Amino acid sequence: MSELDMDFLLGAEDDEGRGRRSRGSGRRGSRRRRRRRNRGGFIAPLLAVIILVGILGGGGYFGYQWLSGALVPDDFTGQGEGEVIIEIKDGQIAAEVAAELERQGVVASARAFTNALESAGKSSQLQPGQYTMRKRMSAAAAVARLDSTNRMVSRVTLKEGLRLSDTLAKLAEETGKPAKEFQTAARNVRALGLPRYAGNKLEGYAFPSTYDVQPKTTPADLLTSMVDRFHETADKVGLEDGAKKLGYTPGQIVIIASIIQAEAGRHEDMPKIARVIYNRLNREPAMKLEMDSTVMYALNKYGTAATHEELKTPSKYNTYMWPGLPPGPIANPGEHALEAALKPARGPWLYFVATDPNSNVTKFATTEAERQALLAEYRKNGG
Repeated sequence: MSELDMDFLLGAEDDEGRGRRSRGSGRRGSRRRRRRRNRGGFIAPLLAVIILVGILGGGGYFGYQWLSGALVPDDFTGQGEGEVIIEIKDGQIAAEVAAELERQGVVASARAFTNALESAGKSSQLQPGQYTMRKRMSAAAAVARLDSTNRMVSRVTLKEGLRLSDTLAKLAEETGKPAKEFQTAARNVRALGLPRYAGNKLEGYAFPSTYDVQPKTTPADLLTSMVDRFHETADKVGLEDGAKKLGYTPGQIVIIASIIQAEAGRHEDMPKIARVIYNRLNREPAMKLEMDSTVMYALNKYGTAATHEELKTPSKYNTYMWPGLPPGPIANPGEHALEAALKPARGPWLYFVATDPNSNVTKFATTEAERQALLAEYRKNGG
């Protein structure tokens, strides 16, 4: 090997070569340093990108897990077990019901229930009431069980013309609650929301209708609902304005309606019976009402044909003895009777007789002779 080749391999340089390289070494050294820096500058961002991708990947995974939990909320399976009573209160929205179901362990999550409710198209169909549910039910099963047909209720129907004493007895019988509780609640008239013209008695204002009674419904709650229904009906028929036009108080109209309800056998006869009552009240000279139904009320009996002995009772409800209206209603009138009292038929009648007890047909008369003829027909038909 030549000396030159050895020098090249060993890196030996002659003075001249060193001189030449020394003149150009600044530029070449700078380029080498830039290449080293460039290689380092490329690796650092690459490492940063790798780390960022790792972070994003891990975050994406955990984010996906969180999002999946939010979009697919916890839910039980099956029909559940045990028993729990859930009450949906009037005015509650679905979200509030869902939260209560989750709190009591009926469903795994409120979101699962609201999702199932929306899927079933029942978001606005939850009905107030009490329902028997199970613990750990699937949300879909809970929605199905909260159907209004599954409410825990008993239904009580009170017919028109029923007196308060019999109304309270009927309520106790149908609900299984003590009769004394209903009687006590009926005496606390201030708590029931009676209208100002009702005085201090519930008679006449326990409106006859059909009522749903839930397990938690108290006697006071139920009687209050009946008074509320009276208010609704009174507004519907225009009781206060109508009474004013007739020259009577609303309370007097309720008394008249209660007599109509007790005396009438058919709805279509009510306006004529109302006219007879007004004709007697407004007659000159004064004429007593002479309604058998008021006498029977005083004696705590039913019927519209008092005996001569019964007509001797000194009660203020004896309209054969005392002029004008009795001191209060004798029954709880329905809507038809209230309307008849406010809109009596036109006519001169002073008398009416239920000529056929079997068909409840009532006929009307103006004179005493016509009345006697109707009484004869009544007796002929077995009256």
